[in-house]
Amino acid sequence: MPQNMLFHPLQLRGLTLKNRAVVAPMCQYAATDGKLNDWHFVHLSQFAQGGFGLVFVEATAVEARGRITPGCSGLWSDDHIAPMKRIVDSVHARGAAIGVQLAHAGRKASLSAAYAGDKPLSGTEPEGGSGIWDPMCEPWQTVGPSAIPFAKDWPAPQALTASEIREVVDAWGAAAKRADQAGFDTIEIHSAHGYLGHSFLSPLSNHRTDAYGGDLENRMRFTLEIIESVRANLSDHKPLFLRISSIDGKAGGWAIEDSVVLAKRAKALGVDVVDCSSGGIAGYGENTLPQSSPGYQTGFAAAIRREADVKTQAVGLIVDPGQAESVLRSGQADLVALAREALYNPYWVRHAAAKLNEQNSFLDWPIKYGFFLEMRSKGLFLARPGDSDTMTVAGARDQLEVTRDRHLKTAEQQ
Repeated sequence: MPQNMLFHPLQLRGLTLKNRAVVAPMCQYAATDGKLNDWHFVHLSQFAQGGFGLVFVEATAVEARGRITPGCSGLWSDDHIAPMKRIVDSVHARGAAIGVQLAHAGRKASLSAAYAGDKPLSGTEPEGGSGIWDPMCEPWQTVGPSAIPFAKDWPAPQALTASEIREVVDAWGAAAKRADQAGFDTIEIHSAHGYLGHSFLSPLSNHRTDAYGGDLENRMRFTLEIIESVRANLSDHKPLFLRISSIDGKAGGWAIEDSVVLAKRAKALGVDVVDCSSGGIAGYGENTLPQSSPGYQTGFAAAIRREADVKTQAVGLIVDPGQAESVLRSGQADLVALAREALYNPYWVRHAAAKLNEQNSFLDWPIKYGFFLEMRSKGLFLARPGDSDTMTVAGARDQLEVTRDRHLKTAEQQ
């Protein structure tokens, strides 16, 4: 058994994760009509190559109007299955599990990409534009629980009727069935960051007076129905994640006590892991948490894990292997998710193994990398014809043969 919790396997229903390091969903704004392509193939495969136990595909819309941007991923059509399966197969071949985050952006849909302003689409490039603008920039009608815009100068969403809510819930189930067919090992339901699920949960954005608004029970109804719909269309042996904003970070909003209640209800309906994020409900910069501090959301994962007796995933400025190990060993969470840190270093897990003394060689790396990296670490080189046959060179050759033999034997066992 590995000495560090970060490298302990985790059993979730029929899925065994080889370690506790997860790549969080990260929007790439690179899809066409919701279809993933070569960019996503390379982007996601690199994390599996880098040693992560679980890799999540970005927020994937269950309806076309549920995309954050025109370039966002989708699973609202059977046409999306084949491009997804290609990536699923690649990640599996590189030793990792893969999940997809099913989402609906709600009133935060119809935006430009983050690097192009992250603002509502206008149909035209803004004056003095950045030069980075999606050509498919015609806006579309957004939806929400109530006709309350996300922020000042944003368009008001159309309030969903009860029958339309049922259609969206069914769309989530249909997308889950497609994800299952594509071979995904798990699904995460996105009910955080001010998107549709979260906007039903929060009293700041949900002013309904019917069965989907008012008290906590009614405001949870939409998310709970989504869980039931997804669980019914996902194979029983596959685990289900739920991402929530643990708090709104704004007075009168969703609170940690509400999250505990939701987590208990979600677990009873078949959710296996609660992914604990925060904020995003009302305008940018309104989350009151000190977002510059490492692991600033970990306390939410700890509280929900303790009070709801459910497995949790910690996320948010988890960057150092020692920090990740501490979160897991102290029982604050069962998994740790990395996002931008994984972009910065796709081989974070393999470097973490060395830093935490889990391994002292490159044997666990893919042989095409590990062999040469171990040579580099030992100051070895490949002897060429005509090299001087000195004792130094001969000794290096002997070490090289030992290194080569070790890596070949390890590769045969993998």
